[in-house]
Amino acid sequence: MTSNDAPPDGRRLRRLLSQFSVDLAPWHSSRDFRLLWSAGAITVFGSFLTLVAVPLQLKQLTGSSLAVGLIGAVELVPLVLCGLWGGVLADAMDRRKLVVRSELAQGVCAAALLLNALLPHPAVWPLYVVAGLASAFGSLQRPSLDALTPQIVAHDQLTAAASLTSLRWNVGAIAGPALAGVVATTAGVPVAYAIDLGTFAVSVLLMYRLRPVPPSPSAEKPSVGAIVDGLRYARSRPELLGTYAVDLAAMLFAMPTAVFPFLADRLHASWSLGLMYASFAVGSLLVTLTSRWAGQVHRHGRMVVWAALAWGAAIAGAGLSGEVWLVLLCLVAAGGADMVSGLFRSTMWNGTIPDEYRGRLAGVELLSYSVGPQLGQVRAGGMAAVVGVRASIWVGGAACVVAVGALAVSLPALLRYDARTNPHALALRAHREAEFSAEATEVAAPALG
Repeated sequence: MTSNDAPPDGRRLRRLLSQFSVDLAPWHSSRDFRLLWSAGAITVFGSFLTLVAVPLQLKQLTGSSLAVGLIGAVELVPLVLCGLWGGVLADAMDRRKLVVRSELAQGVCAAALLLNALLPHPAVWPLYVVAGLASAFGSLQRPSLDALTPQIVAHDQLTAAASLTSLRWNVGAIAGPALAGVVATTAGVPVAYAIDLGTFAVSVLLMYRLRPVPPSPSAEKPSVGAIVDGLRYARSRPELLGTYAVDLAAMLFAMPTAVFPFLADRLHASWSLGLMYASFAVGSLLVTLTSRWAGQVHRHGRMVVWAALAWGAAIAGAGLSGEVWLVLLCLVAAGGADMVSGLFRSTMWNGTIPDEYRGRLAGVELLSYSVGPQLGQVRAGGMAAVVGVRASIWVGGAACVVAVGALAVSLPALLRYDARTNPHALALRAHREAEFSAEATEVAAPALG
């Protein structure tokens, strides 16, 4: 019996199951997406090597937990300032050039770490200087990376592209730290830096092959005024403000990773600490691997709200659970919910923001999903000192649910958003279809001639 001869129930089951898989359409249809995805996949493993090696080397050199903790503080200010400025540059420059140059600069940072590590007596201060510079270059690059996607992927494949990008990150987040820990502790810190430098060299070569992505003819010159103009545009779009506010609230109130070491102790399961850190990535990966269904969803704003509510509820469940396996299950569920929120936030951003503003708003988005978790760490740690570890977690989760619910009520445009009727989505879809049609005509013209 062929597939066409299968019983109707069997065909329906196969169609249903096909919705719970990874949509590879952007990978097959876009050469530039393949290049960008591959470059990121290589870089992410190298970056995790350095992410583990720098704190390890600081610990070896100073023996101070405060010295290690200061790395985060050194990285925060460049992240904020360069994230916004990187958005302005992404709208005013060829995004390909900006991405390649930023990648080269980050490779130079890896080389500086390697040279310092090879000295007979490595110095401490270069670790802080390089950490700040790497944060700056990464923040300058990220808005251009985010803004590139809608220009190299068909409009109806944006959700699939976000899913594939997440797949790359989640696999790296699960396997990267484990590999980095083995390399840094056995082969040594210099070897970790050398491998990271090698990954940057490969990723630069891949990114260099991207097609040029010139700025819009109406692009503003880089200036503080351009930043203000981007913020003014964001303010005019209440559905976009809703995505930023919901994500910020979710991370501020319910990001508990700072207290995981203490939670593992309270549960008398110190062995579970690594699993706690990996749980979010596991949940995200599970959603990514079954994300084809997301392309059929049009009410993206509602999904962002529901996912954020589920995130808060799952974190509250982790705080209330007394069994370590229930805690881990709740954290996996929270990671999955966060992935759903991220998929639809990314789809809304890439599917409605015009090219001339995409970079600047990508800078705003960088702050919304980067600063929130860092402030959430402070909230979790401070509250744990007052009310206890488990209470800090479940109260934060409950506060997230209340805050997201209040935001949903106060920003009805987020709940009303529908990609089939939103004027910004319709206008950008028509623009993208015209661009892809023009490119197809140019490619076919020589053959016809």
